[in-house]
Amino acid sequence: MRLTNLVTKLMAAAGLTLAGVAAKAQDVLADLPIVGAPHDNGIGFQPASSELARDLQWLDGMILWIITAITIFVVGLLLWVIVRYNKRANPTPATFTHNSPLEIAWTIVPIVVLVFIGAFSLPTLFKQQEFPEGDIVIKVTGFQWAWNYEYVDEDVSFDSYMVGHGNTLTSEDEDAGVIPFVRSANMDTVMERYGYEGKDFLLATDTSVVVPVGKTIVMQVTGADVIHSWAMPAMGVKQDAVPGRLAQLWFAPEQEGIYFGQCSELCGKDHAFMPITLKVVSEEEYAAWLDRVKNDGDYVAW
Repeated sequence: MRLTNLVTKLMAAAGLTLAGVAAKAQDVLADLPIVGAPHDNGIGFQPASSELARDLQWLDGMILWIITAITIFVVGLLLWVIVRYNKRANPTPATFTHNSPLEIAWTIVPIVVLVFIGAFSLPTLFKQQEFPEGDIVIKVTGFQWAWNYEYVDEDVSFDSYMVGHGNTLTSEDEDAGVIPFVRSANMDTVMERYGYEGKDFLLATDTSVVVPVGKTIVMQVTGADVIHSWAMPAMGVKQDAVPGRLAQLWFAPEQEGIYFGQCSELCGKDHAFMPITLKVVSEEEYAAWLDRVKNDGDYVAW
């Protein structure tokens, strides 16, 4: 696993600059909408863009209705007891200690509710853990504090850093006063160079996981140093990256676009600066991307 910035090495060998390569890719980026990203006043999930994500979001909604009904019932029962059996309304309380029908009811009803929930949640869980044969297999390795992606069948491998990380800045950026990990007007210019807006700071990466729409993607997940976690909410997947272990996740993206995820396991001081960028493109664009990275070493801003 290469912890150095492979992108910088490849571009240096080709005589290219970060600015030049990123500028070349902006035409491609302009055609991809940002689908999975936070927005002002947002309270829900990212849009579901895979079968797994739709199942999870439906399950969450269904359980929310059940929890809401239980909460209303319990609060209503408490209020009724407070009003009906307070000292003023009921000065002489009853002395019985048992009510068999009631005890049977409050034992059986929760069991029925849990069985009902399990009838829907277990198939959803099993679907996540039953791995189909992948059209594309990608090994992802988390390290402090970025990601390495290896397309197992394509001899393609690269590191992915947050735009704004020191490895994504040029000497000209440093001369202009750009400070790594700090948003500023000059940092927004760096974001634009990579094809993003300033509001995408902390979300976008210099290189991206690129996959074709409609294909089954299997990702092999591991860690190089401590435990990380590769999470892509819009696809409904999250898998811990544990050193020495190779776990898996899978998804089949249904909509072209740019999706953002994040390392979701506290992994050290720069944990907050380990975003994930996934770009879902057409099969033709994916083939063109593979050709481009194999022949030109051009990973940046795709």
